Parts: sequence; structure tokens; C-alpha cells
Amino acid sequence: MARQPRPDLPGIPQHLVQRGNDRQACFAAETDYLRYLQELREATPPRF
Repeated sequence: MARQPRPDLPGIPQHLVQRGNDRQACFAAETDYLRYLQELREATPPRF
């Protein structure tokens, strides 16, 4: 049975964990990692 979706409430932060398969690296190149961080920053609402 699939896990129930987590509630996504406005203004409530969520904890994210990024892991590769078998805890291997998620990014092959540093440029990929930096792009990921930039995309994450743009998707995150401003802090108060």
C-alpha cells in the first residue's frame, strides 16, 4: 500500500533529505550540484 501524501501547509517548513541509491552520490559533477542548489533556492519562499 502506498504511503499517504504528507500535508503541505503554507508557512510550515518541511525537512528534505537527498540521497542516491545505496547512499551513492546524487550528482556526478559539481555543476549539477550547484544547479540543484540554485533551483532549490528559487523554489523556496523567502524567510521572514
